[in-house]
Amino acid sequence: MFIREIEEKDNQEVESLIRSCLIEFGANKSGTAWADPNLGDFYHLYQREGSRYWVVEHNSTVVAGCGIGPVEGFSHICELQKMYSLKEARGTGISYELLQISLDFAKEHYDQCYLETLNNMVAANKFYIKNGFIPLEEPLNATEHFACDAWYIKTL
Repeated sequence: MFIREIEEKDNQEVESLIRSCLIEFGANKSGTAWADPNLGDFYHLYQREGSRYWVVEHNSTVVAGCGIGPVEGFSHICELQKMYSLKEARGTGISYELLQISLDFAKEHYDQCYLETLNNMVAANKFYIKNGFIPLEEPLNATEHFACDAWYIKTL
């Protein structure tokens, strides 16, 4: 498995990865990434300043991904976005490497990193806490992810 920045050819595979994970956790509904209008065009979305998206490739297949992007209204806070991995990538340590690459990039542009997720993604929540994210009582701002019920922040 290796990590690289997203390429335009990855758009459809990344969308499929995310949708598969959302279905697995019952999050294939409005208020989650399921309804994001740019879900199939991450290559272009993450070309903006202060934004990047990385994928994990294994046997020529994208098995995980993670991005960093700005939080609207907060110039010094980024968001860890769309961090998902297929079952075959879980427990391999590659998610930790992916997170470290993302946070190293974030440190160059921001002071804090925010994320939104779902409480039923138990392993993901434990992973975020283990890696220094602090739970919040409520979201930083109103986003299109109104179904998310777990929020975290980390000082970079």
